[in-house]
Amino acid sequence: MTIALAYLAFEILQIDEYRYGLLNLVAFPLWVDMVLSLIVLDFFGQYFIHVCLHHNRWLWKLHLVHHSDTEVDASTGTRHHPGDILVRESLIFCVIMVFGIAPQWYVLYRIITPFFAYFTHANIALPPGLDRMLSLLIVTPNMHKFHHHDARPWTNTNYGNILSCWDRLFGTYTYQDPSFVRYGLDTVDAAQADNLAYQFSLPFNSKIKTDYE
Repeated sequence: MTIALAYLAFEILQIDEYRYGLLNLVAFPLWVDMVLSLIVLDFFGQYFIHVCLHHNRWLWKLHLVHHSDTEVDASTGTRHHPGDILVRESLIFCVIMVFGIAPQWYVLYRIITPFFAYFTHANIALPPGLDRMLSLLIVTPNMHKFHHHDARPWTNTNYGNILSCWDRLFGTYTYQDPSFVRYGLDTVDAAQADNLAYQFSLPFNSKIKTDYE
């Protein structure tokens, strides 16, 4: 559905025909255009918006649904409030317009990101050495586990989805023994982790206070 709506937007905007956007100011080789497009989408569509979701009161309350899961597994990768999804997609479409990203690179991005969403949230344990080695380039399960710890400062670390370099560049990277991580949030009722009505109402629940109010 998201890809279909995106293609409709591409047809309306006709980015390819008019060649507007920052990435179209230079005639890059095809492979360079692909790599740059994926890097831009990963930074703005994943890392940047994720940081915003954690550091703005209203956005954080939308994002609570994702973090209130007390049994993090692959399904957690798609556990988002509709408002959370709307914010993310709105930013991605703005990025597409500003940078003039071609539709095929957006589709490729949409194919890659779900894999990483499932992979990084999966309840699996790679060999420690392999996990740490892979984390030099990409986000790994052990790396992302800290992001789902139930309390700060851990919750505000390891925001990346594909590339781990963003967390390293902006000082939000951490990597330790994940065995002490407790999933969920210390501000919501853990017993309601699977209650759909409770989860959808979290952004509007005045009883739940945040550090931003």
